[in-house]
Amino acid sequence: MALIDQIRREALKALIPPQRLRLSEWVESEIRLPEGVSAQPGPVELWPFQKEIADCMGDPRYERVTVVKSVRIGYSMLLASTVASFVSNDPAPILALLPTEADARDFVVSDLEPTFSASPMVASALSEEQDEAGRNTLLSRRFPGGSLKVVAAKSPRNLRRHNVRVLVIDEADAMEQTQEGSPITLAERRTLSFPDRRIIMGSTPTFEETSHVIRAYGKSDARVFEVPCPECGTFTEIQWRNIEWDEGQPETAYFRCPHCAARIEERHKAEIVQKGAWRATRPEVRGHAGFKLNALVSPHANASWGKLATEFLSAKDDPTLLQVFVNTILGEGWKGEGDELAEDELAARAEACGLDQIPEDVLALTVGIDTQHDRLEATFCGWTEAGGMVVLGHKILWGSYEDESLWRDLDDLLRTRFAHALGGKLAVDAACIDAGDGASMKEVMAFATPRLRRKIVPIKGMAGNRPILERGGKTKTGGRIWICGVDTVKTQLFGRVMSPSAVRFSDDLPRAWFEQLASERAVVRYRKGQPVRSFERVPGRRAEALDCTVYAIAARQIVNFDADRRRAELARPELVAKPRKPVLKSSWIGR
Repeated sequence: MALIDQIRREALKALIPPQRLRLSEWVESEIRLPEGVSAQPGPVELWPFQKEIADCMGDPRYERVTVVKSVRIGYSMLLASTVASFVSNDPAPILALLPTEADARDFVVSDLEPTFSASPMVASALSEEQDEAGRNTLLSRRFPGGSLKVVAAKSPRNLRRHNVRVLVIDEADAMEQTQEGSPITLAERRTLSFPDRRIIMGSTPTFEETSHVIRAYGKSDARVFEVPCPECGTFTEIQWRNIEWDEGQPETAYFRCPHCAARIEERHKAEIVQKGAWRATRPEVRGHAGFKLNALVSPHANASWGKLATEFLSAKDDPTLLQVFVNTILGEGWKGEGDELAEDELAARAEACGLDQIPEDVLALTVGIDTQHDRLEATFCGWTEAGGMVVLGHKILWGSYEDESLWRDLDDLLRTRFAHALGGKLAVDAACIDAGDGASMKEVMAFATPRLRRKIVPIKGMAGNRPILERGGKTKTGGRIWICGVDTVKTQLFGRVMSPSAVRFSDDLPRAWFEQLASERAVVRYRKGQPVRSFERVPGRRAEALDCTVYAIAARQIVNFDADRRRAELARPELVAKPRKPVLKSSWIGR
């Protein structure tokens, strides 16, 4: 089989010089993935919708190629193959831009290196460049006629010293604005000296109003992939609104033709996708090919219509999960519902529960603590096995943060065990305390650092597209502070809080608490010419309740519990072993 593949490749190269091959033909003739790298080892066979994308990426007539994509369409392999083709057939200075350093390294290790190794032509081209000076690294390679650098968008200095002809941008919507401006704009400026430059951008979209890839797609010829109906023959794009299933049976999902209303079953999917074609909705645009693709056309086993319908039903009642489905499966931007909270609606949903009687389905408890100069404010949030949140209460401890008695009161509060509906008592699983105001950091660190084993964590909130909670650096006192991605938490909270099944409230919460929870709204502002989504304070409102809730959600990230065991412990508290104090023995006893 290997000999046959080699003969096939050589014959194809003899008939058509490499530089005249379509990129899709080169990929299928040249790249052979080994076992362990791909679920389907052997010669690459591109899916029908991948071929035109690949050909445009390799076609010098297109200065720009933009791909609005979902997951499960093989884009990473396609992008790595495109880079490999440039290395082998059209060497040039190449720059690959990814959101973070970790993303850059993962792209090289998981996608680029296996693809390079799978192509004899690319492996040969890379081996020709001697690295006597040690110039080649994991993220920087030289080859005859060109170079490849893979850099992170978070570090603008990575973009200053490079002039490149080929720019590859992956996951553009995950890239944040820097102090020097948009990293995408900075990267594109590095291509200005090349009249034959190539800019390839692909991303799963996030928010529609700030999406880089959606905005770029709007300037392209805007192609959509259409398939023929087996009944009427009309070509149409498979969209989610045309996916239906029998009542209560998502596994029966099928495509309803919008033209003749024919029911097209999953078994016809491979056939109609094979006959599908791209159609440019703006054919007057030249030099910029744009593609929009969702997972509904993917032949991937995990992208069957039945499985996607099941995923939708699991996500539809939780706006946060629904956004993930819309972004990653449908390849569409989220329109930002819930950008401003309605305090009256939230207060009207208060129910009879609280810290004096925690509901039966609440199995974990976290606390978010905001530090003020004359008080500490703490919001208690309960968590269900399914991930629902119940805001159980809010406490205020008065006193100066410099007063040791205030911190003793907080310690007593966090040690309190609260009555549970199952008969036992629920303790605090984790707490996050704000240490970011500068004035009280010393006292917060002195309180939290010795209590890290109890998962009492000092945090500092930071805006932008960051993880909910991550380890930060050490302070001058030697304690470690954690970083809370407050914008990420607020985005999730604003999306979920208006859903009664996702977030519930105790009737013990005062009306002022709801006013403070709704103290901010999401807005889009232009910074250095680029739209940036952020949260701004509603004038005249305090925000302690919102801050405390954000910190309590962050604390949930460090809580793990066995739901069945926790229920058993709460139902029969006498079975829970009491903590034993350590017994210290002197060494002389054994003498």
